[in-house]
Amino acid sequence: MFSGIVESLGLVTGLKEEGVGRRLEIDDLFISQSIEIADSVAVNGCCLTVVGKSDNKFEFQAGPETLARTNLGELVVGSRINLERSLSIGDRLGGHFVSGHIDGKGELIQIDDLGDWQDYYFKISPDLSVQMASKGSVTVDGVSLTLVKCENELFSVALIPFTLKKTTLGILKIGDKVNIETDILAKYVQRLINSQKQI
Repeated sequence: MFSGIVESLGLVTGLKEEGVGRRLEIDDLFISQSIEIADSVAVNGCCLTVVGKSDNKFEFQAGPETLARTNLGELVVGSRINLERSLSIGDRLGGHFVSGHIDGKGELIQIDDLGDWQDYYFKISPDLSVQMASKGSVTVDGVSLTLVKCENELFSVALIPFTLKKTTLGILKIGDKVNIETDILAKYVQRLINSQKQI
């Protein structure tokens, strides 16, 4: 489990094709000091297992499902990524409960520039939009955010200067794809509603 509070910005330093999957090499001074092989780390919101480590660098393996469902398949050497270590019992929960299981991708379609602050609008599939409500929570590339506008196939978030500076959201451009994880509770509510319709 994660909180959606990004701890550090990592740098992709290597990509290696491994059959149908891919190995990602990440360089990050902060995260690397406290993780070990087999630990879970959220990479742009996607929970991955550390499979190799050397000095400030560590490695993950991503399979075809992960590469297809997330934006990890679009990373190149030099890409910046959001990193968060998994929660420990007793940790403060500053965001919301995040599983690290990506539900789908969204596309940045509009930025309202409000000076140091910015409102971002993302296009999403209808099956994701039904799990969103204004003032609820959503995770975008691993960042816990509060939903502002929620419409069919679209949602918006308001980004403060700190978030724009400390996460990859500040370097997004129109047309960029992001990883979306809807709120865990919303998934269960939708599942319950769908089950009742089948009775």
